[in-house]
Amino acid sequence: MRRREFITILSGTVAGWPLCALALPAGKIPRIGWIILGSPTGGLADIFSYYDSFRAGLSDVGYVEGSTIHLLARSALGVPEALPGLIEDLLRENVTVIVSPGPAIRVVRKKVKSTPIIFAFSGDPVAAGFVDTLAHGKENLTGLSYMAVELNGKRLDLMREILPSASRITLLTNPIHPGEHLEVAESQRVATALGMSLQYLQVRTPAEFDSSFRAMSDSKTEGIVAVPDNLIMLERTRHAEFARDRKIPVISGWGEFAESGGLLTYGPNSKKFFRRLAGYVQKITAGAKPSEIPIEQPTTFELVINLKTAKSIGLTISPALLGRADQVIE
Repeated sequence: MRRREFITILSGTVAGWPLCALALPAGKIPRIGWIILGSPTGGLADIFSYYDSFRAGLSDVGYVEGSTIHLLARSALGVPEALPGLIEDLLRENVTVIVSPGPAIRVVRKKVKSTPIIFAFSGDPVAAGFVDTLAHGKENLTGLSYMAVELNGKRLDLMREILPSASRITLLTNPIHPGEHLEVAESQRVATALGMSLQYLQVRTPAEFDSSFRAMSDSKTEGIVAVPDNLIMLERTRHAEFARDRKIPVISGWGEFAESGGLLTYGPNSKKFFRRLAGYVQKITAGAKPSEIPIEQPTTFELVINLKTAKSIGLTISPALLGRADQVIE
């Protein structure tokens, strides 16, 4: 196992709020734990800078780091076996609430029974068994889900728009992703309506991407839709390079995929969405129970187009589609 590394960052409560407004003893500063599985590359920064987005959100709602709130951040650096020890470390620190984005939430949920937990992940929290309904949390658990099933059909619509004659499309997913079956069903429904043949491939680990790439090459796929989740995003650069080398357009859901060389993405702005975690912290430190707080889902989506990638694979993006883009990478 890699040497466990972690960072502790001081921070603090809502500026301008009297301390009596918080459900905490007078003079006690909330201690917020942040824990992720992290990247196996060894970097301490959160994947896609979501930690920075969270900190910006805390500032948005008036918290002042080091003055009105303490932040204690931990990363398992891609080693799942390190998570239990890091969680125990946070509990020994008497954190007020634990924020856990991504797949680490599964371990956090099992280990933490009373401290409030805020999750943020791309799967379906109902399908994962975290909550019974999106209307409110469950026990000590609440948070955000940026999965929207209908987006999968929209991405196939976009594939049809950029490749009007394409008939062989690959859908790449991680079957461990909660709610994946709903996304596959929606993709298959739309593909049938569009007259597309959908090759369904699964990847559960980074090692499985090589076999999926071979299968795409063998099938002579004309386009790839990669359903976004933590694993797909961790391997986004390798996936984009494969697609560029074979001049295949690849569409996914989060802007970071396009920034790493994918052709285009359509989905929520992940950085903005992660800022909203601060609102959950604010509610819980003010006394709300996680079971009372609804699960938020994205309501606005952005289209990001990498024009450099389009040119490199010999694809022309119509002025109409470019005009609808929220961001064009040139």
